[in-house]
Amino acid sequence: MNIFTNQSVDKATKDQLITALGGSETPTQITIYPTSFKDKDKILSYLDKFNRGKKKADQVVYTDLAGTISSMTGGIMSAITIVLVAFAGISLVTSMIMIAILTYTSVLERTKEIGVLKALGARRKDITRVFDAETIILGVSSGILGIIIAWLLTFPINAILYSMTELPNVAQLNPIHAVILILISTILTVLGGHIPARMAANKDAAIALRAD
Repeated sequence: MNIFTNQSVDKATKDQLITALGGSETPTQITIYPTSFKDKDKILSYLDKFNRGKKKADQVVYTDLAGTISSMTGGIMSAITIVLVAFAGISLVTSMIMIAILTYTSVLERTKEIGVLKALGARRKDITRVFDAETIILGVSSGILGIIIAWLLTFPINAILYSMTELPNVAQLNPIHAVILILISTILTVLGGHIPARMAANKDAAIALRAD
């Protein structure tokens, strides 16, 4: 009889209960506690090699709890990453719109300058290049500023994370990623400012000179 549930049990269930309580000399499982993830990978590799070529009944069945937890947390992190990427995409679109507005405002404020340049013989593509150059400078400078701020923030973030988890250098800025971000910033500013630049190039010189 099962003393926990007061129910009668058969011999097989009785043997399982006795084994679970440590009353059997035949081991049913072995729990291994590796001291690091590197050691864990070595153990898993050894077990995989041991099972290779053997029948299913002769193989060692194991459960990688750390791997299971990592896969679960990886799925959660993937979902969080998707949400953050969506917010980043919205921010990029908003930035493009703001850059277009700023460039268009600059065009309106410098209408007379555009007229003077055209009166002096500047071509449409010359006017476009002037405003495109401004947006490129804006994109490169803003990208570099963002990278510098992100790099400076890694120090307090790493200090906080180290005090909480004792994991060093969790937040790192990859130089390749930094260059890519600067390029993306530059491309977005050029795309956002090119249409107002074309509008400036299409202005008539006489009308531009008469503008207040």
